[in-house]
Amino acid sequence: MAQKGLARDMVVRAALELLDEAGLDGLSVRRLAARLGVQNPALYWHFRNKQELLDEMSRELLAPDMGGPREGESWRDWLTRRAYAYRRMLLSHRDGARLVTTSDPGPGVARVFEEELKALVGLGFTPAQGLHAISSISHYTVGFVLNEQAQREREARGDAQELAAYADFPFTVAAVREGGAPRSEEAFAYGLRLILDGLAASTHT
Repeated sequence: MAQKGLARDMVVRAALELLDEAGLDGLSVRRLAARLGVQNPALYWHFRNKQELLDEMSRELLAPDMGGPREGESWRDWLTRRAYAYRRMLLSHRDGARLVTTSDPGPGVARVFEEELKALVGLGFTPAQGLHAISSISHYTVGFVLNEQAQREREARGDAQELAAYADFPFTVAAVREGGAPRSEEAFAYGLRLILDGLAASTHT
């Protein structure tokens, strides 16, 4: 049958390409079927509904960037590297952060997370401290990227304001010139350091 010949991973790759073109709001089963040159029922052979497709797309993004520390790597260096890898992954696709926040990561990602948690316990964290450490950094990264990608959408529509528009707010302008915009690389690094410093102080590791 035609639907059996349509590989699941092919559907997911095509869906991610469509996501880059149309955004999460423009992604639909109908448009995806048209892109693949099939009828809608062919996709429902693999995914019962759009949410299942979104879940699989999210898992495709998440799985490659998860994993424990490298040989001799400190927990701080590992979590820093993990945060930057996670941010790059979310930014690699239009609305990547929105996709991840609206999807179920599934048991495969949960198993990798369990291994990460085990690694943190081996580095001196309690299970609860490790859980909250990874969750806090992940939530911070997702929230940061949500703002970054929303700004990109505003810029694409021509709605974003230039720095000159804030002439009546001299301290804001001075802050941006000194330390970068709130959605800049400098801002992300600063916020991440605050979290890591807090973890170091609270865990004494």
